Amino acid sequence: MYVTSNDQKFKKTPETGFLGHPRGLFTLFSTELWERFSYYGMKALLIYYMYDKLSNGGLGIDQGTAAAIMSVYGSLVYMSGMIGGWIADRLLGNRHTIFWGGVLIMTGHIALSFPAGLTALFVSMFFIVLGTGLLKPNVSKVVGDLYSKEDTRRDSGFSIFYMGINLGAFIAPYITGTLGQKVNYHLGFATAAVGMALGLIFYVITGRRSLGDAGQRVANPLKPEERKKVLARFLIGAAIIIVLAAVGYVTHTLTVKAFTNLISILGIVIPICYFVVMLVSKKTTAEERSRLLAYIPLFIASVMFWSIQEQGSVILAIYADNRTQLDLWGFHIPSSWFQSLNPVFIIIFSPIFALLWLKLGKRQPVTPNKFSLGLILSGISFLILLVPAIMYGTDHLVSPLWLVLSFLLVTFGELCLSPVGLSVTTKLAPAAFSAQTMSLWFLSNATGQAINAKITPLYNSHTEITYFGTIGAIGVLLGIILLFVAPKIHKLMRGLN
Repeated sequence: MYVTSNDQKFKKTPETGFLGHPRGLFTLFSTELWERFSYYGMKALLIYYMYDKLSNGGLGIDQGTAAAIMSVYGSLVYMSGMIGGWIADRLLGNRHTIFWGGVLIMTGHIALSFPAGLTALFVSMFFIVLGTGLLKPNVSKVVGDLYSKEDTRRDSGFSIFYMGINLGAFIAPYITGTLGQKVNYHLGFATAAVGMALGLIFYVITGRRSLGDAGQRVANPLKPEERKKVLARFLIGAAIIIVLAAVGYVTHTLTVKAFTNLISILGIVIPICYFVVMLVSKKTTAEERSRLLAYIPLFIASVMFWSIQEQGSVILAIYADNRTQLDLWGFHIPSSWFQSLNPVFIIIFSPIFALLWLKLGKRQPVTPNKFSLGLILSGISFLILLVPAIMYGTDHLVSPLWLVLSFLLVTFGELCLSPVGLSVTTKLAPAAFSAQTMSLWFLSNATGQAINAKITPLYNSHTEITYFGTIGAIGVLLGIILLFVAPKIHKLMRGLN
């Protein structure tokens, strides 16, 4: 029999056993560790694989086009969380959805391990996009299920979970990046598939013992009479997409630019529709509606933050390859290794932030203030890159320490905003839309990267100063505005922090 409230689930789930947290936390962050190993291992190589020469084993795509594809891919990965949230809420529950997501991700990495050119690239992206959408929001949702809404360990638990995720992201570039750039790209991608397989095995074996009832309940199951309607809509939607794709292929209108425009529009329209549906739903109570209104400015702040942060694997990856001195003391640093900076900083500083929130308890800054600080730091991480450009020009290689400093600043911002955002989403979510609200949180990343799909192709050595200066300044300005409206947001949260 399924339990009916978060507090009941909390009572049925083991409460301690892993650093003072529920034992299930170890299962979940270990599963995400290997999923992130596979995802970031593949991502550390992907842009180089796309724009590298055919003679070097790459695809020979134009650098600006490769940057746009990377952003569109990243946007779709997080946009697909809507599908995962809906399937969990209406059909399978979180736990089963997580499993099938992992299977699809592994299949995608296997496809890219074969040298089949653009065909393998797009097949791989399809499976990884769909699989990540099923897995990622639901893992975070089950973490929230381990705690009651009033448990002061909640933010600390998400910070620990976040640190576990980044262990995989830290290790991946050194293994897949080295194999991919020094041996063969496809060998690096195959290693990512092995990582996801390990994650699935660990999840199945340990989850039965440590997770209790967390994530088992289907929050808003489809009624028998609804199933036929949903199936019909799915088939109609799939048919429309297939027809449009076929027409676009035949008429040569299905281009990267056209697809980028479509994703950029969807990245803005979809979250608006999401908020409207939940706000007007009869299943949303007055108190939940107030909390959703509080969530809107936090969502906007998150969009801006992820727009900057996610450029670490696109623009800063290109910056590492083309603008950074990689030969030091007789050793050549693979440019893919810089993708380990963000996760290694999270591993180092995440326990400090977790202990800080735990130590402060109810005296810690309110959530909107944490978001504001995170946004300001992300803006500064771009502004700092103006210094070497102004001092030495944009046609000289610069010290890798500038990239290290930029990644450090955005990581501090991430630790203020991201784990806290995961936590506050599980608290502000309406009961009938619990997993889907978590999908909405990841949709903020999708929207940020959908915007990036339009702006990242603008980056080159001639536009570098304007590019970093404009985006960095916007981030700082929005962070300051959020700081001033924080009291009103906190009031709408109805007693939650």
